[in-house]
Amino acid sequence: MLFAHLLGHVITIGTLRVTTPDGMSHVFAGSTPGPSISIRLHDRALSRKLFLNPRLHLGEAFMDGTLTIEDGTVYDLLDFLALNIEHAPPHPLRPLYAGFGRFFRSAQQYNPRRRARANAAHHYDLSDRLYELFLDKDRQYSCGYFTAPGDDIDTAQLNKKRHLASKLLLRPGQKVLDIGCGWGGLALYLARECGVDVTGLTLSREQQKVASERAAAAGLADRVRFHLRDYREETGSYDRIVSVGMFEHVGVVHYGQFFAAMKRLLADRGVAVLHAIGRSDGPGSTNPWIRKYIFPGGYSPALSEVVPVVEKTGLWVTDIEILRLHYAQTLRAWRQRFLAHRDEVARLYDERFCRMWEFYLAGSEVAFRRQGHMVWQMQLAKAVDVVPLTRDYMVDWERERQRTDRAA
Repeated sequence: MLFAHLLGHVITIGTLRVTTPDGMSHVFAGSTPGPSISIRLHDRALSRKLFLNPRLHLGEAFMDGTLTIEDGTVYDLLDFLALNIEHAPPHPLRPLYAGFGRFFRSAQQYNPRRRARANAAHHYDLSDRLYELFLDKDRQYSCGYFTAPGDDIDTAQLNKKRHLASKLLLRPGQKVLDIGCGWGGLALYLARECGVDVTGLTLSREQQKVASERAAAAGLADRVRFHLRDYREETGSYDRIVSVGMFEHVGVVHYGQFFAAMKRLLADRGVAVLHAIGRSDGPGSTNPWIRKYIFPGGYSPALSEVVPVVEKTGLWVTDIEILRLHYAQTLRAWRQRFLAHRDEVARLYDERFCRMWEFYLAGSEVAFRRQGHMVWQMQLAKAVDVVPLTRDYMVDWERERQRTDRAA
């Protein structure tokens, strides 16, 4: 079994049992005690595929049923492999696995307007019911903010909206642009709680439709509107700009365009807050399975790739905050809710789709727990003196609003 060569080198913690299509079992036991996982391969060609490109073919095999897990769950398997990779000694093929994707990443992340729309539709124009089943009640499809051990996903997402608002220094009547507005939850929160006028941009027809319906139902259609529009097409001037979970879809080759657009749209005394997934270990490449099946054109950057571009635009970076395990907790809550409604998802789509999304949610959580992924929030301004000299204003506003929310 060709795959055995790779596993023999990687497995140093716990035990992995692999049963091949001919019924033979191969046990890979590490020198350090740890979890025990058993998998079965049902396709003779799978060993070669997993050896040549494990980052792509492991997910495909699980989706297609040519790899099944007999002892443990898909999360257990991915966490086990990530734990072992983290502690494995250097292997001559490891740079090849990582470097191949980096070599082609400019082409993979080339997202002109037409392709950006197609990429957004691939993921966000799925059944509205699917997202309703596993997201919080406000459909926040980005990292929650857990401030207490008992926070559930609804509380964490309310915390996130409040946390972002605290960094925007909002005043009633200001014009706010929400780039990548999703289903409109943040825009509606800012309009309702802070008295601002919000314009939301999305490339998803389904999101734009639902967000507009929500604004009308909330009686806020006169102060909140949503457009099916690329950020590069937007005009006007805004006092505040916020973007949550959209920057991962921009692509490294377009960062200059993104920040140039932000500077053009931001008023001279304006403030912007950018919330995005990042990586702590420097530039890399998107997992090929994620890129092919979940987020085509997507990439989570290291700050070292972003800050130099911001500097060239002349914008001030006035604050950066790193959220570490908040997204891991968010993804766990989503996965639990997804699995609780798995039968309904299967009726919406099929078993292969269910396995694909379970792999996506489990693998993403593992990335935040063991593979250096995190979330960063960057506050930006044109003027050096537009925000206070200390961060106290954020904490004070957030705590006061939290007390108000609890009283309500």
